[in-house]
Amino acid sequence: MALLILLRHGESQWNLENRFTGWVDVPLSERGIKEARQAGNKLKAFSIDKAYTSVLRRATETLRIALEAAEKNGIPIAKDQALNERHYGELQGLNKEETAKKFGAEKVKLWRRSYDIAPPGGESLKDTAARTLPYFKKMIIKDLREGKNILIAAHGNSLRSIVMEIEKLTPEQILKVEIPTGVPIVYEFDSQLKLLSKKVL
Repeated sequence: MALLILLRHGESQWNLENRFTGWVDVPLSERGIKEARQAGNKLKAFSIDKAYTSVLRRATETLRIALEAAEKNGIPIAKDQALNERHYGELQGLNKEETAKKFGAEKVKLWRRSYDIAPPGGESLKDTAARTLPYFKKMIIKDLREGKNILIAAHGNSLRSIVMEIEKLTPEQILKVEIPTGVPIVYEFDSQLKLLSKKVL
């Protein structure tokens, strides 16, 4: 038996300002700090052997605050940019409403909601999965096979890539999946890594 807990970072300052963030390293908002703490309180009941996070501080801070609140200090932590958010290219830093005015609402919707069409200079969800999943399979699946309970603190799109893999979703299905900020999602696997259950805390 092994658990995999996915945690999208708490609300960031640019989530609050409705901007495309991508790889820009913005801090958590006040609400994001609270969300990370609340997530940690929910994780107190779980045993966690190791944590993974992206290199962006909204994820690393969420992880630090959550582990502190869960009273799970001293857990090994691995950071890798393979778990970073989708890179939004030329859209990074732009307000989402301004972007719709600049490029056209339909074009922006296509960039945001299609599986394999990337914004200028950025990544599609397919591109994000192409860097997230090899790392997930090489590092995290190995830990789960050893029966370890793993926590991943990352981002909406890198986590959607992982959800797509775990739940065997199609590109069309994953586009409808929203991962809320600061809400732990717990998957339970048997010793053969067959998915037994999913809980949203």
